[in-house]
Amino acid sequence: MAYALYQIIVILLDVLWWIIIIQAIMSWLIAFNVVNLSNDFVRTVMVALDRMTAPIYNPIRRVLPDLGALDLSPMVVLLGILIIRQAILPPLFGLV
Repeated sequence: MAYALYQIIVILLDVLWWIIIIQAIMSWLIAFNVVNLSNDFVRTVMVALDRMTAPIYNPIRRVLPDLGALDLSPMVVLLGILIIRQAILPPLFGLV
């Protein structure tokens, strides 16, 4: 039972990882004008990704210093996911 819970948590962390990666790539494509927010599909995807990640980013953005256009909160979240997945979960579930 504990291993199943571990697997569910790992899958959810993997999904969050890919959501953050996709959002970063989409924001770069928008910043370099490869895709445009006037496209309904692109705008819908970006709004959905922003609504999924904003609750995670906002507390981190309050702590990090303002670096202008550079937003390091996705990198901090990805680092946190990596630490949780590799350093916290295995000992917590007795898999080490």
